[in-house]
Amino acid sequence: MATLIIFIAVLAVLVLSHEVGHFISARKSGMKVYEFGFGFPPRAFGWYKDPITKKIRFVGGKYEAKECPADTLYSINWLPLGGFVSIRGENEQDLAPDSFQTKSFWPKAITIVAGVVMNIVLAGVLFGIGYLFGLPQITEELPNSAKVKNQRVEILQIISGKPAETAGLQEGDTVIKVGSINNPRLKEMQDYVNSHKEENISVSVKRGEEIITKEIKPFVYPDTGKAGIGVAIAELGTVSYPWYLAFYYGFKNAFLMFGAIATAFYDFIVGLFVGTSVAGDMAGPVGIAVMTGKIAKLGFIYLLQFTAILSLNLAFINILPIPALDGGRLLFLILNKINKKLAPAKFEQIAHSIGFMLLMILILAVTIKDLTAFKGVFVNLINKIF
Repeated sequence: MATLIIFIAVLAVLVLSHEVGHFISARKSGMKVYEFGFGFPPRAFGWYKDPITKKIRFVGGKYEAKECPADTLYSINWLPLGGFVSIRGENEQDLAPDSFQTKSFWPKAITIVAGVVMNIVLAGVLFGIGYLFGLPQITEELPNSAKVKNQRVEILQIISGKPAETAGLQEGDTVIKVGSINNPRLKEMQDYVNSHKEENISVSVKRGEEIITKEIKPFVYPDTGKAGIGVAIAELGTVSYPWYLAFYYGFKNAFLMFGAIATAFYDFIVGLFVGTSVAGDMAGPVGIAVMTGKIAKLGFIYLLQFTAILSLNLAFINILPIPALDGGRLLFLILNKINKKLAPAKFEQIAHSIGFMLLMILILAVTIKDLTAFKGVFVNLINKIF
């Protein structure tokens, strides 16, 4: 139950920040916003502030948002997989002064990309808050202003078929001893393994509260000629900055990570064409919910970091030039700016409708995949709820 509540809270923060970007930019541009909704329709309920009595009035699912006497109707919808802002004239021909259609190119473009910008801003703020208290990250090449605590060597990846996997080491294990070296630094561990390539090496790791010791025989990487045990390791620590630098490095980290996501997406697309298996790396709402629950158990700061990364992923996906997403709408806006004949309104609406349908099918397909992969976790969650 706690996992479900945390997941909904994380999703609410991501979606609301994104839609707030659209909402504020539309209102500032003089556009009428019919409805601000969390989740996708059908609507569960909605509310608005009566402009005359100043009281909050609640409405049901069949209430027509366009008839709302207030500036905007706020709603909670039954499909909690996203959110929306319904702007006058965005999906219809409407030549009223407060319509999206009658605004110039730049107010339209700003309104479209504002959601993506807000997700990047949210990530920067979350990273900044994390740096105030200490954020776990790789500690290589940090500036002098950084304060590092709990420095350690952690296993990030286990290479299939190599000695570390055979010995039972796992991703996330913290190396506390290699041979005679206690709490080794990264280079110390690499040098020790390389200089003892002909011997069995004692490796002790910490997994939760458990200390595990294994005897491992190194092997030699043919491309480098150096010995290893078949792991990718990194020197991690809890990094913090003074309050006047925390948000600077928070936003810097957000932009760097956004670039890393773009690079990973490029590799993903290339992998599709060259036949690399990538499907197993995809996760839908259920998979993300399970990961959220696991990360929440590590502590609030880890959940904060995970939410920031999700926000950046949401920003990147939304800016892709795919119909029904913000990037697709921006693409059609640019085409209309160049030449309206390139993207007639009827074709644009059809493209967005098809894009939305395919997006829902993709979400459904990945959700089914997640339910299969996390069947035990999901059944256990249902049992706890009911």
